[in-house]
Amino acid sequence: MKAVLVLSVLLCAAFAAPAEDKQKPVVAAVEAPKEEAVAAAASEEAAAPEVRFNVCPGGWFSHGSRCFLFVNSPMSWYNAEEHCNALGGHLASATNPREYSFLQQMTMTGSQSIAWLGGFNLQGRWMWIDREGFYYTNWYSPSSSSSSPCMYLRSSNGWGNTQCGTSLRFICSKNAFGC
Repeated sequence: MKAVLVLSVLLCAAFAAPAEDKQKPVVAAVEAPKEEAVAAAASEEAAAPEVRFNVCPGGWFSHGSRCFLFVNSPMSWYNAEEHCNALGGHLASATNPREYSFLQQMTMTGSQSIAWLGGFNLQGRWMWIDREGFYYTNWYSPSSSSSSPCMYLRSSNGWGNTQCGTSLRFICSKNAFGC
């Protein structure tokens, strides 16, 4: 059981590494005994910690353990979510004030003042499409959630909500490590 767990962790780390580093860790993990594989993983992690934190694809920006992409093509909330899904992610959630500030900066860098986020209202309850916990809120002036169930970011202050068919630019996010 330990061997399977160690191998899973090593494979996850190998797939999160840049392309030129993928071959070595996978081969070492398969050919080395358990103890050697654990030691190799520990020394590799200590020798190159920057690999673990710089794993976002080109054009995506790293913040915390996630990668974010500002998409400057207006779409409805639903189409924006499908676009993010095709890129391996979801519409972005803002789970704390620093993350929200980062997303505001991304939106302003794209010369925009609003952008879709992954927040939506279902049966009177707000939630994130990426299944993050909805513990942080930053409403500017929420509209009726029954007629405006989709959330957007405001670069000046707080977020708002509107009809999901409105075409806005948007921010996608995905797990930086892929595991």
